[in-house]
Amino acid sequence: MNGEVKITGVRAIQTAPQPGSNLIVVRIDTNQPGLYGLGCATFTQRHAAVVTAIETYMSQLLVGRNALDVEDAYRSAVHSSYWRNGPVLNNAISGCDMALWDILGKEAGMPVYRLLGGKCRPAVSVYRHADGRDFKELSENIQKFIEEGYQYIRCQCGGYGGNTQFMKTPPGAVPGAYCDPEAYARSVVKMFEDVRVHFGEELEILHDVHERLQPISVIRLAKQLEPYRLFFLEDPLGPEDVAYFGQLRAASATPIAMGELYNNPSEWRPVIENRWIDYIRCHISQIGGITPAKHLASQCELFNVRTAWHGPGDVSPVGHAANLHLDFSTHNFGIQEWCGFETDPRIQEVFTGLPYIKDGFAYLDEKPGLGIDINEEAAKKYPVDLSQPHWLLGRMPDGTSMRA
Repeated sequence: MNGEVKITGVRAIQTAPQPGSNLIVVRIDTNQPGLYGLGCATFTQRHAAVVTAIETYMSQLLVGRNALDVEDAYRSAVHSSYWRNGPVLNNAISGCDMALWDILGKEAGMPVYRLLGGKCRPAVSVYRHADGRDFKELSENIQKFIEEGYQYIRCQCGGYGGNTQFMKTPPGAVPGAYCDPEAYARSVVKMFEDVRVHFGEELEILHDVHERLQPISVIRLAKQLEPYRLFFLEDPLGPEDVAYFGQLRAASATPIAMGELYNNPSEWRPVIENRWIDYIRCHISQIGGITPAKHLASQCELFNVRTAWHGPGDVSPVGHAANLHLDFSTHNFGIQEWCGFETDPRIQEVFTGLPYIKDGFAYLDEKPGLGIDINEEAAKKYPVDLSQPHWLLGRMPDGTSMRA
C-alpha cells in the first residue's frame, strides 16, 4: 500500500438476475490500484430511491475520506441527514458500510470475520423454506431438504397467510394478495400436527407469521403450537405492536424471532431488554450494515438473545456473505435463513466467490474482505424492474388493505 487509502468513488450497480429481486450493490473505489469494496444496499421495493441516496448523497459524503475509518464513516453517514433510521437511507448507508469492511479486509489480507474477532464455529447452521399447495406437497418438499442434509426447515402451506382459493370476497373487490387471517391461523396448527406425524420429533421446524395476525390471535396460535416444539415462530407481530410482546411471552413458551422490519434501535431495544424474544432477525442492510449489526449482536448477548439474520432472495450475494461473516464471528449466533441463491446459474454468472452449502451448513470463500466480486457486464444483462410486487398489496377478505 502506498500512503493513505482514500475513497475516490461511490456508485450503485443495479441488477436482477432472479426476476422479482432488484439487487443494489455499492462499489467504493480507492486511490490504491485494484483496491475496491462491494456492499449490499438492496431495498427491492424502493431500489430507485436507494440509488439516488447512494450516488447523490453518500458519494458526496465519502469521497476523499480515509476508507479504513469504517466506524467514523458509518456514524457520519447516520448523522449527516439529520433525520435518520429510515429504510432508504439505512440501505444506502449499509451498502457503503459493507463496502468499507470489504476494503478493510482486503487491505489487511484477511476475511472480514477475522477483523470481527475470528471464528466461533467451523460452519454456519441454516434453515430452508418449504412450502406447498397442500400438506402432501409440503411433506414432499420437506423430504427433499432433509435428503440434502438440512436439519432446520421453515414450514408454510399456501404461502404467507395460507391458501386463499376458497376465500369469499365482495363483488368488485380490488386486486391484491388476499388473506383470511383466522382461517390461516387454524391451518397452521393442523399443518404442524401433520409435519410431526410424518417427520417425528427430531426435525427442527419453524414458521413465519409475516405479521398477518392480530395480536390476540398470535397469542392463541403460539399457545396452540407449544406441543409441536417449534425452533421459533417468526415475525408474529408488527413493530407497531411492541406492547403485546410482553403478553405473548407470558402466555406461551413457543420461542419467538423478530426484527425483519426493524429500522431503528428504539424498535428492537424493548423486545431485547425485556427478554420478550429469543432471536433477533434484522435485515442487515435495513439497519445500516455490518457496523450496527455487530453492535446489535453484542447488545443481544447481554440478554441471552441469539441472532437469526434475514436472508431472503432479495438480498444480494454480497449481503448474504456479510450475514455469514457476522454468523461466524458472533458467539450468540442462533441460525441463518438461507434461500439457495448460490445454485442459480444466473447468480453464478453475475457474482463470483459465492458462499456454499455442504450437508446443511454454510461456508464462505476464504478470500480477504467479504470474498465476493461482481461481473458488471453480466449484471447489465439482467435489468431491474420498476413494477410493484403483487404480494405486497395485502388485503383482508372484505378488501381492506393489510400488512403484506
